[in-house]
Amino acid sequence: MEPPPTAPMTHSEILFPEPGFGALIFDLDGTLVDSMPAHFRCWCLALADQGAENAFSEDAFYAMGGRPTRDIVEILNKEKGLHLDPEAVSFSKKNHYLKCLDQVKLVAEVADFAKAHRGKVPLAVASGGGRIVVEKTLETLGISALFDAVVTANDVVNGKPAPDIFLETARRLGVVPEKCVVFEDAVPGVDGARAAGMEVVLVPTRNHLSS
Repeated sequence: MEPPPTAPMTHSEILFPEPGFGALIFDLDGTLVDSMPAHFRCWCLALADQGAENAFSEDAFYAMGGRPTRDIVEILNKEKGLHLDPEAVSFSKKNHYLKCLDQVKLVAEVADFAKAHRGKVPLAVASGGGRIVVEKTLETLGISALFDAVVTANDVVNGKPAPDIFLETARRLGVVPEKCVVFEDAVPGVDGARAAGMEVVLVPTRNHLSS
């Protein structure tokens, strides 16, 4: 059964950084692109495919924003007493999402800021998503060429909230972490960026950042 549509994303005022940073790093989903409602619908469909319909509440989904799919499945298994195969859920969720990319839009304020700094400082995406989905999203929205590096869950052992993905992104850009500014919308990403020693710009989309 098709899950009900979620409420549209809304953005509060974003406090953009003052000049002086050495690089800009952007989370993808919920930060650079308005994709979280589509991701939640695809999670519901993927879990239903595995006989676990209604196993994932919308609040829990947003609270775990930025975590790799496999990590989320392992958390659901532990918390719900399920025995879901992370690979099977990940495969199903990816396929559902790739079919609904037409529902995904840019977050204009953040995308415009990135475009304004293209060629001035290194730009990168650091996403907890898999490389295929991340690159296809960037390609579909026509912004692949903006970024000097794209780092995904496939490139690090420990996903957000560990700092690994941000440190790897800084390494690829050739910029020390202290000079990097990270745009993030979810607690795991915020925590990971701060643990990496980076400045964080919050992109509020839901009240989950207040926790």
